[in-house]
Amino acid sequence: MHWGVGFASSRSCVVDLSRNHSLTRGWCAGAEEHFPFYGDIVAFPGQDYGGIMAGLGSDSWWKKTLYLTGGALLAAAAYLLHELLAIRKEQEVDSKDAIILHQFSRPNNGVPSLSPFCLKMETYLRMADLPYQNYFDGKLSSQGKMPWIEYNRKKVSGTEFIIDFLEEKLGVNLNKNLGPYERAVSRAVTKMVEEHFYWTLAYCQWVDNLHETQKMLSCSGPFSDLLKWILCHLTKGIVKREMYGHGIGRFSEEEIYKLMEKDMRSLAGLLGDKKYIMGPKLSTLDATVFGHLAQAMWTLPGTRPERLIKGELINLAMYCERIRRKFWPEWHQDDDNTLYESEESHETSKSHSPLQDFSFYSRTETFDEEGTENSISQTPDTDYTGQSLFDSDVDMDDYTDHAQCK
Repeated sequence: MHWGVGFASSRSCVVDLSRNHSLTRGWCAGAEEHFPFYGDIVAFPGQDYGGIMAGLGSDSWWKKTLYLTGGALLAAAAYLLHELLAIRKEQEVDSKDAIILHQFSRPNNGVPSLSPFCLKMETYLRMADLPYQNYFDGKLSSQGKMPWIEYNRKKVSGTEFIIDFLEEKLGVNLNKNLGPYERAVSRAVTKMVEEHFYWTLAYCQWVDNLHETQKMLSCSGPFSDLLKWILCHLTKGIVKREMYGHGIGRFSEEEIYKLMEKDMRSLAGLLGDKKYIMGPKLSTLDATVFGHLAQAMWTLPGTRPERLIKGELINLAMYCERIRRKFWPEWHQDDDNTLYESEESHETSKSHSPLQDFSFYSRTETFDEEGTENSISQTPDTDYTGQSLFDSDVDMDDYTDHAQCK
């Protein structure tokens, strides 16, 4: 008797993974919409065609090797699928008066997230100076979304609804300096970025530049490379399917990149020479735009969006650098200039080190601790040497406003 390996879900079905070559559902890494499998890896007896295993002893050596190799591959596939699809045990999280942010694990290239929405949400929390705790458990919300938060045992998913919830509960408001017209423009730009520009980025990340994206994923275990390969190719198929349903995936590659370029040029024109998208003051739109532009800036090496943002649309690159250095002091890049790095950190920064997983991270407290330790008066507009950043000549009124809005 020989055995098959399958996946049993709550829909009373078993997918025989030893015979099927594709899965009908999956998830789209980086998007807010996900369709995960929930179930268990199972083994079940199958028909013994001619007593294969019983007659193994009489077969030639190459047939025995073939059977043993097939068995080993089957065991490896079962292990990989268990790591990929096994249900994670729910953990009780004490979210009393604390923001618990659930998001994807950090990639290994030094960037906080390959998901524009996860990076948007965490950057927003830092801009609003709201302490939070990261949970990289891979558990999706009840709506199948990532990221999502817990606060006082209230679960909220979808970045727009999360921000609305935090504004109502905690009184924060990064848009208080915007008038009705500016708020309308801000929402229109947000929808352009999240409902149009996002899909062109997803195409570049998970279809056209899949090999480089696979290198950035962080997986552990003896079969990590194979696991990353499976995950990336599953995601590639899902992205292509979702893009086709959206409509943008029905265009050619060249047409998709033309649409991406139009969106990026629109953002560059809107930004102009201003410090932030809507003027000298921060707004929620900046978290949205940064979360997406950062993917083009730091996760798509050698691609058309990277060449565009670091070349002709240099004001977008300066904008990303400004926000990264102001709100992500622990996020270092190989191309940081010497004014930003100390001599001691210059050599070590050549290799990416994982970002710290702050427990109840607070931007203000972090800067205060660094300033005390290094005996340098450091603010979010200065680098590690205490010198002003190249494009941060605006006073600190905008920063103190955020501390007061709490």
